[in-house]
Amino acid sequence: MSRLNNMARSIADAVFDNVDSVKAQLGWTLEGRYSVTSYRSAAAVLAQRAPEELAAILRILDRFTISASEIRSPGGNRMSATTRFADLTAAEGFHQEVRIEADLTVRLRAGKGEHAREVDRILREDYIHNHLVDFWRGRVAFDYEWNSKDQTYDRDLYAFRSFFEAGVIDVGVIVTRALSNDFFLSLGYCLDKHGRETGNTVAAKFGASTTGTHKLISRIAAGRSGGCPVLVFGILPGNVTDYTTESPDELPGLSN
Repeated sequence: MSRLNNMARSIADAVFDNVDSVKAQLGWTLEGRYSVTSYRSAAAVLAQRAPEELAAILRILDRFTISASEIRSPGGNRMSATTRFADLTAAEGFHQEVRIEADLTVRLRAGKGEHAREVDRILREDYIHNHLVDFWRGRVAFDYEWNSKDQTYDRDLYAFRSFFEAGVIDVGVIVTRALSNDFFLSLGYCLDKHGRETGNTVAAKFGASTTGTHKLISRIAAGRSGGCPVLVFGILPGNVTDYTTESPDELPGLSN
């Protein structure tokens, strides 16, 4: 058994694509601003099956930034950057908050061949019900997650799976954050609605139960999206404006 364990490959080796190849397929020009992870050839599928949607998504990513001041301010997942992101997608022709619903008709036939007599028919209403994606265009579902609870990723991936298995999309895309706890520590304290520092740290606000690429990618590796290819873009510090790279020890009130 130990010999077999030594031979076992990581699931990541089997289902996640080579990063250099992915960037070449995407024509990547956003180095340092976003990380990129492709599951089950998502980048290749997007480039080949939906090149116009790919170009639109890359334009959205290029135009989108978030400021350190916004991150420190109140708002959670409803901060102004979220609204700006939605506006950028709308400008590119993506429909917002798209739900999928479907009934299933089951037919039973007695005998062989395509002309066998139908002997019963069952309608299963709401067989697919109420799965929602943030944005949809053509053959692509598209979600943005900034500071939701990490269970939101399960909802997103199951929605992608439903859209994919119904034949509605070829690929799902998620934009989320790829920012470390050290990054949030470096921002110091949160601001109140008047722009004054509070007693709460930014790191506490963006705690262990909120979104991050590492939590998303582990769920993708576990197969939560089924056979649906998924492309993940992670927001990096290079996409955060008015950000200085002071260490936490240099920030007022956060020294040891």
